[in-house]
Amino acid sequence: MTTEKRWIIQPETPPTPFQLAMMLLSLLSVVVVLVLTFGGLDGETRRLLFFIDTSICLIFMAHFFYGLFKAEHKLSYFKHHWIDFIASIPAVEALRMARLFQILRVVRLIRMTRSLIVPMLKQRRQATLASLLVALVTILTFASVLVLIVESGVEGANIETAEDAIWWALVTISTVGYGDYYPITTAGHIIGGFVIVCGVSFFGVISGYMASVFVAPDEAEKLETHSEEIRSELHMSLDRMEANQQQLLQEIESLKQAIKDTKK
Repeated sequence: MTTEKRWIIQPETPPTPFQLAMMLLSLLSVVVVLVLTFGGLDGETRRLLFFIDTSICLIFMAHFFYGLFKAEHKLSYFKHHWIDFIASIPAVEALRMARLFQILRVVRLIRMTRSLIVPMLKQRRQATLASLLVALVTILTFASVLVLIVESGVEGANIETAEDAIWWALVTISTVGYGDYYPITTAGHIIGGFVIVCGVSFFGVISGYMASVFVAPDEAEKLETHSEEIRSELHMSLDRMEANQQQLLQEIESLKQAIKDTKK
């Protein structure tokens, strides 16, 4: 008899969009850890990747404690998600590799793609936020790392530290554009243009999401009112059918009695 390892295989119920987002961030985090371990990067790039991985760890930690807070049986939740907690501890590379077990769940998800589509469609708001979170972290990671690599050491460049690269990526994706840090190389300009386009797209999605948050309650009220009207009409129709049925039964009884009287 085999023992089921619940922290490795996918549970029977399909994951929520945020659970899937955490798994994808785990994949990104493992890539960052592998680059830190075997990449042979300079000091500032290593510091930047360390900051990024620590930020991802904080997201994991927040998601774990949120799930623990919402869980009805907290001991059971911790028992089934302890590996997520271990993988969320920052600054310990040996524990970060525990995220590999989370990635095994993604392999299982590939085999149940059809069962994932329906929950995603039913939870569009959560799926939107989860997608934005994964996309934001991914773009900030690659943009800051790449711009630091292409700008560092270039004469006249002002993006030379990990903090400079992160600040530039945040300001650029938000389309604020303070201008205190900016790329001077052609490759840096291309990276910046890509980040700006992504930032504009993010704000468009967020605007649509906020609009749906305020409009959806009105639509829900209209739908509820329409449903009440349909239920009321259905009850009235059933009452009329029942009355007609009773009248029909009475007429049948009268005909039966008339036939009996005729035979006599």
